[in-house]
Amino acid sequence: MPDIGWMELLVIGVVALIVVGPKDLPVMFRRLGQFTGRVRGMAKDFQRAMDEAADESGMTELNRDLRKAAQYTTNPKKAGMNALKETIGDLGIDPADYPEGSETRKMAEEKVQATAKMREEVEARRQAKIDQTIADKEAAAAARTAPAAEQTAPAAAAPETPQPEIEADLPPARTGTQQS
Repeated sequence: MPDIGWMELLVIGVVALIVVGPKDLPVMFRRLGQFTGRVRGMAKDFQRAMDEAADESGMTELNRDLRKAAQYTTNPKKAGMNALKETIGDLGIDPADYPEGSETRKMAEEKVQATAKMREEVEARRQAKIDQTIADKEAAAAARTAPAAEQTAPAAAAPETPQPEIEADLPPARTGTQQS
């Protein structure tokens, strides 16, 4: 769409007023509005027809599959974990599926307990890593601010050293003018 500002619209309105005349200008604008409405309606109908054709030909499903495949290329680890969760569910094993007192149920209960313990350990390691990162950032921030404080404090506390006396028998400084 063209980039038309208020000044351009004002110029177009003044030219239209001069060319068409004040009586016929509202009629012309009404017809222009009706025409643009028809064009927009035709564009919507065309878009709807193209969407229906894509649905019928299977392009919508192909587009969805391509987007899902793109997800795998951007973050393969996350995509693999999502696929694994979709395949085996949350824990993968439900002890209630097996008869009471059977060896299979006992093994399923052990598996559920081991999985829960492993998740707790993973969560503890993740939290420890987060805590370590926070501590490292705080230490780095403290290290950045500490040298600045040390530099300003000794300068203020240091005793003033006397400046050496300038000897009076130095030759006069030369200027741009020559002396005769």
